[in-house]
Amino acid sequence: MSYSSSKNIPNHTVQKIVLLIVAIGAFLTPFMMSALNIALPSIQKEFSADAVLLSWVATSYILATAVFLVPIGKIADIYGRGNMYKWGFIVFTVVSFAIGFVPTIELLIFMRVLQGIGGAMIMTTGMALLTSVFPPQERGKALGINVSAVYIGLSVGPFIGGVLTERLGWQSIFLLIAPLGLIVIFLSQKYLKDEWADAKGEKLDILGSLIYALTLVALVYGSTLLPQTIGILLMLCAIPGLIFFIRRQLSIPNPVFQMRLFQNNRVFTFSSIAALINYAGTTAVTFLLSLYLQYIKAMTPQQAGLILIIQPILMAVLSPYAGRLSDKKEPAVIASLGMAGTALGLFLLTFLSQDTSLVLIISALIILGLGFALFSSPNTNAIMSTVEKKYYGIASAAVSTMRMLGQMFSMAIVTLIISLQVGKNQITPEFYPMFLKSIQISFMLFTGLCLIGIYFSYSRGDVHQKSKTTGH
Repeated sequence: MSYSSSKNIPNHTVQKIVLLIVAIGAFLTPFMMSALNIALPSIQKEFSADAVLLSWVATSYILATAVFLVPIGKIADIYGRGNMYKWGFIVFTVVSFAIGFVPTIELLIFMRVLQGIGGAMIMTTGMALLTSVFPPQERGKALGINVSAVYIGLSVGPFIGGVLTERLGWQSIFLLIAPLGLIVIFLSQKYLKDEWADAKGEKLDILGSLIYALTLVALVYGSTLLPQTIGILLMLCAIPGLIFFIRRQLSIPNPVFQMRLFQNNRVFTFSSIAALINYAGTTAVTFLLSLYLQYIKAMTPQQAGLILIIQPILMAVLSPYAGRLSDKKEPAVIASLGMAGTALGLFLLTFLSQDTSLVLIISALIILGLGFALFSSPNTNAIMSTVEKKYYGIASAAVSTMRMLGQMFSMAIVTLIISLQVGKNQITPEFYPMFLKSIQISFMLFTGLCLIGIYFSYSRGDVHQKSKTTGH
């Protein structure tokens, strides 16, 4: 099987180059997100933003990425995953540089939306590129390395973000991304010669994409307005939108999202639900702990970053081994152990108070790191190993969409709880008790979610047997 149109580059060399390019991309987007979490108190101080508006600095990026992941995944399958990846990095790099000069928090949130579109172009094509060039027996290892790159980005983000914020201001985080992005653009232009367009000639379902986007926006924006009547109405409007979207995708020849993957593939369906639940339960951990350590524990951004680095370091170290293990052992068992570990770590964080020792916080982060590493790579391998080649882009988009939807719901839950407890107030000492209560309620809900997730993770079925049967 040939992986490259270039006659001068051997297949194994193409594999290594694609893995390097995708891994750099996998590093940069989470690096930016984790570094920014540390900078949020500084952003709040500069713009005098309330707690709800501050949460939109994170949520706007996640929402934009989730809205565009599915249509971009289909476009990439039609016109080429390599080209989409390159253009994604161009958008991401240019916007990141521009964010370093925004004068208002409203403009910052708008630019984060544009950055999220670039992030969607990178995320939805990255895993599809790896799945395109690596054979099934090596795919878990490659995906594990890619996941490891994500966690390295998460690892160094809080520390480097803390150092940059303290010494050069929060804007320097975005300015740092620009030169790194230029490196990826150069490598992509030089080495990503293939199109990898396995659905060439098909048409994009524009109406379906629009319905999907409006449904997500109504759902997420509505959740941030609760308990206001307008928030309830927007969330109710999302229900018929979702039903209409699913019915349309099942009735047209070239859907933007292949819903039949869920209909006929239990492994794909349950693995996707497990991913959604896991990210919904874990994404807001860094956001909450960053604010907790800096406000309640009075740490500097650099000190908070050193604490928060623990969890992703463990993820980065263990993810390749977990991915390699899932090439040989059933992902259901490995990922379910990971989900259980995640639930335990979240449960420990429900006890956070003004006097909580750093020992408990660090212990919880260690358990979360172990749990998430065991879950993520095997779960991704399960999803990507049970679909046909022409659906790699859509399947990759599904993985990324479940992650972004989970992240979005995680932040929406936290935003709702904070708005109910703290209101539209800045997080000042007089509101610390209400903020602590918000943290405790959030972690209780997240623990319950991951306990439910164990069922879907363990009940997905035999992945390796299905791969042998389908030839994927």
